[in-house]
Amino acid sequence: MNAIPALFDSHCHLDFPDFDGWRDTALSEARAAGVREILVPGVTAANWDRVERLCAGDDKLYPALGLHPCFLSEHRPEHLERLAERLAMGAARAVGEIGLDFFIEDADRDAQQYYLDGQLELAARFDLPVLLHVRKAHDQVLKALRQAGLERGGIVHAFSGSEQQAQQYIELGFCLGFGGAISYDRATKLRRLAATLPLASLALETDAPDMPLADWRDQPNRPQRVRDVFRILCELRPEPPDEIAGQTTANAHRILGLPDSQ
Repeated sequence: MNAIPALFDSHCHLDFPDFDGWRDTALSEARAAGVREILVPGVTAANWDRVERLCAGDDKLYPALGLHPCFLSEHRPEHLERLAERLAMGAARAVGEIGLDFFIEDADRDAQQYYLDGQLELAARFDLPVLLHVRKAHDQVLKALRQAGLERGGIVHAFSGSEQQAQQYIELGFCLGFGGAISYDRATKLRRLAATLPLASLALETDAPDMPLADWRDQPNRPQRVRDVFRILCELRPEPPDEIAGQTTANAHRILGLPDSQ
């Protein structure tokens, strides 16, 4: 891997305040590491403006807008109407970050389901893919996806389910996002899935500033670490690095409706 391949970070919260004061540096470092394109998900109605402004200034940053299940206290039913208005404007490449998080103690599961179902309906209405956040709720999310009947699929961010669940997502047109978690030796099941699932179903991600890799576990994550995720994936898989880089980027392009020439 002497030449730096072009890579796609399919999940990076570059708008978060953690990057204030060094966002341009983080982006420059990412580009120097070969990370040419980044998908920036929204998590609350309050940060949609920030996401859209950030991406409007760089044609290789792509916005997604959504209501994240971990920010439930900040959501209101009328935010679904506001999301519909934003999606109608056409800038968003996906609906996300959305999903179910039953790992949270005392999670209001009914409220999470309400917002997930509402956003899946919007994704279907506007023919957009979705970016999924799922913890301890893969079967419930898969059921919701089947009921929603999405045409475009999406990306399951930081996939942590079983091989059977992975195959079910793939059958529904989804890619599975792999990031810093595969850098930990204890993540044997996850590393095995990253090594054996079809390459056409994988996406690279960081979730920066969260989910740091093992070698930087005490530091905020950053988008340049996609190159390290890529390096680990190359160690796990049989395909040559150029094929892995090209295919994971093509996968993100396919899901988001971006031309291959990007």
